[in-house]
Amino acid sequence: MAALAFPVNIRTMVVRQAPGTEIYYPQVVGMADRRVQETINQKIFQLTESLFQQQFQQQEENAFAQMIGTYEIKTNQRDVLGLTLSNYAIAAHAANGLTLMKSLTFDIQTGKSYHLADLFQPGSEYVTKLSNIVQAQIKVRDIPIVGTFNGVSPDQDFYIADKCLVLYFQVNVFTPHYVGFPMFPISVFELENIVTDDGPLGRMAAGT
Repeated sequence: MAALAFPVNIRTMVVRQAPGTEIYYPQVVGMADRRVQETINQKIFQLTESLFQQQFQQQEENAFAQMIGTYEIKTNQRDVLGLTLSNYAIAAHAANGLTLMKSLTFDIQTGKSYHLADLFQPGSEYVTKLSNIVQAQIKVRDIPIVGTFNGVSPDQDFYIADKCLVLYFQVNVFTPHYVGFPMFPISVFELENIVTDDGPLGRMAAGT
């Protein structure tokens, strides 16, 4: 990793495929290593397209009255780029639309895209630890649930925001619809004994 890790530059792109459809997504620009830049941008675009297709599959619709795609940059420091992509779509006859959200976390030196397991040391039992933390937050924050919270999955959705790992679940997984996306911020210092030192969370913890 370079001694100085500068933020990458982001350009907003937009796709308007039909009336009422506007999908905004980010692309990295100006990187010295164009192969890494292309790798990152391709993965972002592929996920943007995947959310677009998932709307048709999950809502079982052929067209929508409105579809809006947006994004947020969550991390852009210490050679880590993290972002979320969201897609909202509503059919003409529907009372409510559906919002989907996914995220990506990159090493901007290599273009590597991280899964949750990549953030932790092998054999660390990170799933159990994270599940216990989320379960405790549900109780302390008095988050309403429908049915049972079955724990964090090994490939749980997440993003990194400064010195927090934020785990999130899709709408209606175990909470009522009005809750939206239940999100659980966890300080990196609560996890630093099990994170990989050279991974995104290790870098955030080291940057005190």
